[in-house]
Amino acid sequence: MYLETILILSKKSAHVRSIDICEHMGFSKPSVSRAVGLLKNGGYIEVDTDGYITLTALGKEVAERIYERHNVLKTLLLSLGVSEEVAESDACKIEHTVSEETVEAIKKFCKM
Repeated sequence: MYLETILILSKKSAHVRSIDICEHMGFSKPSVSRAVGLLKNGGYIEVDTDGYITLTALGKEVAERIYERHNVLKTLLLSLGVSEEVAESDACKIEHTVSEETVEAIKKFCKM
């Protein structure tokens, strides 16, 4: 969820900070700080001396894959008549557990 959030925020603004992630996700500063540390250590993000966060090539690849899954699932749910709010929420939950095979089948089914 954090990588996807950083990707979304970076599309809106050139500068993403931990506080922006806190506000977007509704998480506490300590929770976000811990996650940022783990993502940095994992090679998914870089944090400059001013605290600005950028995705590495690996981080961007993973974030874009998650974001695509989210959008595919949300599109499917909307096409089934699920409300925007519920489709958004459910897509967030499903995107982390659904298989790649299922996502590809949904893409074909929805002609995406």
